[in-house]
Amino acid sequence: MNKEEELRAISKLVFELTVASSLTSDLDVLLERLFSVLRDFHDLPLEPRGAVVLLNPRGRYFQVAQFGMEPVWKSHLRWESGAFASAEVARDCRLETLSFDIDGREGAQAAPQRLFLLPLVIDSQGIGYTALFVPLEYEITPIHYDFMNDLARALSGLVNRALTNETLRIRELELEDARADAIRSLGVASEYRDNETGWHIMRMTNFAQAIAKAMGLAPDQRELLYIAAPMHDVGKIGIADAVLLKPGKLTNDEFDIMKTHTDIGVTILTGNDSLIAAARDIAGSHHERWDGTGYPQGLSGEQIPILARICSVADVFDALTSTRPYKKAWTVEEAEAWILSESGTYFDPVIVEAFKAAMPEILRVRELYRDDIIDPKQVLKLPPLPERENAWIPWEESLSVGIDIIDEHHRYLFDLINDLYEVVVNKRGAREVARVIKALDAYAKVHFRSEEQMMAHYDYQGIQQQEQQHYAFEAKIREFYEELHANPLVAQFDVLSYLRDWLVKHILVEDAKLRALVNA
Repeated sequence: MNKEEELRAISKLVFELTVASSLTSDLDVLLERLFSVLRDFHDLPLEPRGAVVLLNPRGRYFQVAQFGMEPVWKSHLRWESGAFASAEVARDCRLETLSFDIDGREGAQAAPQRLFLLPLVIDSQGIGYTALFVPLEYEITPIHYDFMNDLARALSGLVNRALTNETLRIRELELEDARADAIRSLGVASEYRDNETGWHIMRMTNFAQAIAKAMGLAPDQRELLYIAAPMHDVGKIGIADAVLLKPGKLTNDEFDIMKTHTDIGVTILTGNDSLIAAARDIAGSHHERWDGTGYPQGLSGEQIPILARICSVADVFDALTSTRPYKKAWTVEEAEAWILSESGTYFDPVIVEAFKAAMPEILRVRELYRDDIIDPKQVLKLPPLPERENAWIPWEESLSVGIDIIDEHHRYLFDLINDLYEVVVNKRGAREVARVIKALDAYAKVHFRSEEQMMAHYDYQGIQQQEQQHYAFEAKIREFYEELHANPLVAQFDVLSYLRDWLVKHILVEDAKLRALVNA
């Protein structure tokens, strides 16, 4: 290959990769395209395998894309020796011989590998390498050296484009979250006026999600439901304390005043935004009945918005099974039987069927978001949930700490981590990664505070160390969320690795000590 041929090759390669990158931010696709084009250059002795390896903020390299190799979640390969032992990225291409094999075993006994390292540089800052494997005996030629340096600059631009696209998606999510958080906060404020703990909102919202999932509701509708459901009683902000906080049964006149909270909610939630519209539907219609005898408008059947119909079942079930100043809690069996008996009268029959199917998840949510302090000796008898196929971190009975409710908390954390794993491996993008990390962070706080409340109540001596570890974990998750802005491609793999190692170790070392509370 002479210089003229090299320039034509680079031009062709950059064109091919630019077309590919305009359609996707998936670096695996770009690597695949890279190798398909490089096959035309017979004097380049490349092996059909390579990877994109990027730095995290702590100077550690993570494999974020690959061709002809196992992905990072299947391999134990660590990029830590040779050029990867330093966070200083070279400015020119280089050949490197490292002692590790593709299965991830490193050290003197591992097979040596020869790599062409193409530096990835953005705004004069080295962010990592594209690593292309070559035969052990290969020695670089001046033409190949020039070609690879030109290729490195082209790849740097394409990786930068992928990073920019993913960062923009995170910014979009943050704008949506800022709006959703404002709406959620208003809903929580209304709930705290007549509910000491505020857990009703969390239970009702998650009950509604379980029902919607069992119905097969579209993901975008489920997301709207999750954000808007907390607004179902926002209109209670406008109800006088004498009525809202009355400990006994309301008179007919007082009940008429209480019913106006639906109209007040509709008035508060004005606007054409899809999220506001969904919240308005729920706030205004969750007391309508399938047979048309509800309020405020007497809507019937499918005239009632679908999200309001779902929230109606979720809200009533939690109200029936919760203690209030004016009533005792019904048993789960009594509440379930009553809701089933009201199918076609009070409630949409399709939603009642979904409610019945979702009961294992609903009962689990009741335990995760409970009002009272965890009893270490309580035996849970929850219906089994469907087994998760091919879980990245499967729950094993060896992880049990001997406290049923804490074990259920841990199983749910495992589910969230496995959700994150599925998002990453199925390449759903940094926006979805950010969403799951936020959900995991929110639930971890619920779990930690419940666990700490139990430890304080039972005078557990190791509470201070537990609290320190909990807050350190929360700080780390916040750090990863911030890193998604700087380098979303690395952060998603980095956080997976951290979560897997931290949670299992924390359960086996620290939480295992909680068994002492069972025998206290």
